[in-house]
Amino acid sequence: MKKTSYQLLVALMGVVLGILISVLFFRVTTARKKQMSWEYGNWRKLSLILDYVENHYVDTIDVKNMTDAAVAAALHELDPHSVYLPPVELEESESELAGNFDGIGIQFNVPNDTAIILSVIGGGPSEKAGLMQGDRIIRVDEKVIAGAKTPQDSMVRLMKGPSGSKVKVTVLRGEETIAFDITRGKIPVNCVDAAFMVNDATGYIKLTKFTRTTYSEVQVSALMLLAQGMKKLIFDIRGNTGGYFEQACLLANEFLERGDQVVYMEGLHSPRRDFKADGRGMLKNVELCVLIDESSASSSEIFAGAIQDNDRGMIIGRRSFGKGLVQEPLNFTDGSGIRLTIARYYTPSGRCIQKPYTSGDEYEYDIYERYVHGEMTDVDSIKVNENEVYYTAKGRKVYGGGGIIPDVFVTMDTTKATNFYVQCNRKATAMRFASNFFDQHRNELSNIDDYAVLDAFIRKQDLESKFLSFAASRDGLKPSSAEWQESKAYMMPQVNALVARYSKLGENAFYKMYLDIDECVKKALTAR
Repeated sequence: MKKTSYQLLVALMGVVLGILISVLFFRVTTARKKQMSWEYGNWRKLSLILDYVENHYVDTIDVKNMTDAAVAAALHELDPHSVYLPPVELEESESELAGNFDGIGIQFNVPNDTAIILSVIGGGPSEKAGLMQGDRIIRVDEKVIAGAKTPQDSMVRLMKGPSGSKVKVTVLRGEETIAFDITRGKIPVNCVDAAFMVNDATGYIKLTKFTRTTYSEVQVSALMLLAQGMKKLIFDIRGNTGGYFEQACLLANEFLERGDQVVYMEGLHSPRRDFKADGRGMLKNVELCVLIDESSASSSEIFAGAIQDNDRGMIIGRRSFGKGLVQEPLNFTDGSGIRLTIARYYTPSGRCIQKPYTSGDEYEYDIYERYVHGEMTDVDSIKVNENEVYYTAKGRKVYGGGGIIPDVFVTMDTTKATNFYVQCNRKATAMRFASNFFDQHRNELSNIDDYAVLDAFIRKQDLESKFLSFAASRDGLKPSSAEWQESKAYMMPQVNALVARYSKLGENAFYKMYLDIDECVKKALTAR
């Protein structure tokens, strides 16, 4: 009996001790949580550290740079598209999408360490000052940029500036060096690179970005093509990295019926918002093919997803980038700002096409990994998430979690990349040849404004032999007969297109000449 009482007493003490330990552990844990809450609440820990550094660090610190670094590092922990933009980067980002910027009004490329003017924007400051197509830019103010390995973006910054400010641009025209004093002004930036009829019934529009003027520009182009008899449209958004969300919605609305879902967005602090077509679009009865590739992102994917999920048109090309996050801007008085992800967007079927970003390296090198794993050349190599299956309006299976997968896959043809082709690309031989040819035929080429006339002119020039001669004499590149036969069908349309760009038809001529080797366009022309 005494033994039993002793055992009960021990057991009771154990229970009491356990309760005491549990209470003590709970209190310690609660205290720690309160301490952590106190340290991290309202970003107190970060503020304490920055304040401590400012008051105790051994040397004088740059508070501005340190604050910027802290903000950038904090946003880096979120997602790849939540970013801090210093004043210069923010200005460039906003001017790129605004539809206009302050500058001198020229387009140029840099084929051989010298900027050559491709076109002078009509009515702009450069045209008024007297700059001409084909001029080679030597200096901007007192800075020499020709032959100085000046990056192209640095050249752009030198020529940009506030409206009303002046800049001196010195060019080489033939053998003569001429200096022009130019007063900068507002320059329109077109996002429709080209718009023309491919044949009697098929139109083509190339859209490079979604700026504030995208919808109005596409409307103008579409009306022009409809007047020329367009029944089918090839809408090319390859390489289009996106831009303004609402412009993608407005554009999709042109093709969809009343009530069709365009997209919806939702986030932890952003209630769901649906965007639907109003049925007033002028292109609802036009047959549609949309061209995409691995660089088509964001607003491009919103548009392509709306067309695909509503079974409104055919998506042709390669899997798109995979950005399904919505950024909201917050700008500061010092000219800097952040772009914070506030929601995800979802295509009409309910899929978010955002690719994984838990690993920074995985996200950064995703496109490279597509090359490595053969996705660019083999449709069966496309990775799909079998756990994210959705269905279009007509019941076709589509996948989320990694970009828009096209209805018709077009391989990236790497078989035409002969050694001669690769070397010419490396030395920009074709681009430099086109510039050299224009120097010799400036008066004829720069006055052609009709495509049939341009085509006839180019066919008469024997550009093949002239190009091969230029490549051999200027760059020491001479393909074997067999190598040229392998390269010719792919390279000469590019050469012709680069020459055609110097005509008054500009980018329209370039893209139209290039269609002969564009496999995506070929697929679109035969698609039904």
